[in-house]
Amino acid sequence: MKYDFDEIIERRGTGCVKWDESSFPEVIPLWVADMDFRAAPAIRQAVSRRAEHGVFGYTLVGDEYYEAITSWFHRRHGWDIRREEILYTTGVVPAMAVALKALTMAGEKVLMLSPDYNCFFSSVRNSGCEVLESVLRRVAHSSLITDHSSLITDHSSLSFEVDWQDFEAKCADEKTTVFLLCNPHNPTGRVWTREELARMNDICLKHGVKVVSDEIHCELTMPGHTFQPFAAVSEECRMNCVTLNSPSKSFNTAGLQTANIICARPEWRRRLDRAININEVCDVNPFGPVALVAAYNECEDWIDELNQYLWGNYTALCDFAARHLPQWQVCALEGTYLPWVDITATGMTSVQYADRLMRRARVWVNPGTMYGPQSGEGYIRLNIACPRSVLMEALERISGIED
Repeated sequence: MKYDFDEIIERRGTGCVKWDESSFPEVIPLWVADMDFRAAPAIRQAVSRRAEHGVFGYTLVGDEYYEAITSWFHRRHGWDIRREEILYTTGVVPAMAVALKALTMAGEKVLMLSPDYNCFFSSVRNSGCEVLESVLRRVAHSSLITDHSSLITDHSSLSFEVDWQDFEAKCADEKTTVFLLCNPHNPTGRVWTREELARMNDICLKHGVKVVSDEIHCELTMPGHTFQPFAAVSEECRMNCVTLNSPSKSFNTAGLQTANIICARPEWRRRLDRAININEVCDVNPFGPVALVAAYNECEDWIDELNQYLWGNYTALCDFAARHLPQWQVCALEGTYLPWVDITATGMTSVQYADRLMRRARVWVNPGTMYGPQSGEGYIRLNIACPRSVLMEALERISGIED
């Protein structure tokens, strides 16, 4: 590989949420969704050049910013975005709050596919709306995962799909006005197909439901899977959605706080722009835009190698679980770097098991109930975006307390 994802970067003592928040200095954190890899060289160089200027005042976003976004999504995903459709803000969670405030009224219902990203729940409630969950169905995953040393089937045979009857019933609720979609899906790891997305939109249009699609994990896809932007499925999808995205998850730049809201409908865009200003999330820092431009213009080979490395970590996880953690059922990972693991065979709740791993193994994972009190029970979520040696040490620790 051209890039060294095996390098150990010491993050303790740097004010790092992932590594410094625990009171246990020896903990291995496999929880919050950021990566332990250095950003791509072109991003680091761009940020360094900007830092050398030495003045960090209020920042304008220039033509090169919009051109980088439109060029990237055209060549990478076949999505033609017009410059005027792009509104920048400080992050995808603030963007989500903006979209909900712009498109809903207090007391309305916002539909989501549960289990779902934990900030979906808080953002909906903070907007004065009611969470409405359509629980995903567990299904057998038929594809086989192979690497040169193993054939992994039993521990990657579980996946998830939409319960279409329930989804339509929830859309038909007269108080449901927005469907909040996670594409690719966190935490189940699904990469929704064009056909699934089209069907979602058909049902939403039938019942007058707008779609807000969080696509922050869009570059993180595993072999055999292709990310499909919701807005690029059809003109009907484009005109019935608001897309939220950022290079932050894929290029490990979350601390630079830059994200985009993309919306083709002028009347919605005016409301979104107003909500951005009302909620004071209209100014980005000087480093975010230059990092985005570098990521989208110069780092395509880096993201491709990253996905290969993450796939290697996932297959290593599955292989280790098959050999040493028979009480785990690792779900199929189509996208993101966040495997979803069924731990019901342990006989413990998600919170009990996550607490046990922290206390006895000093490994920090997220209990599934963070992503839905009922739908997430019996699962944990892992972050495998770390050097493989760190992941394997964490798994060895877990195996050691299970013996």
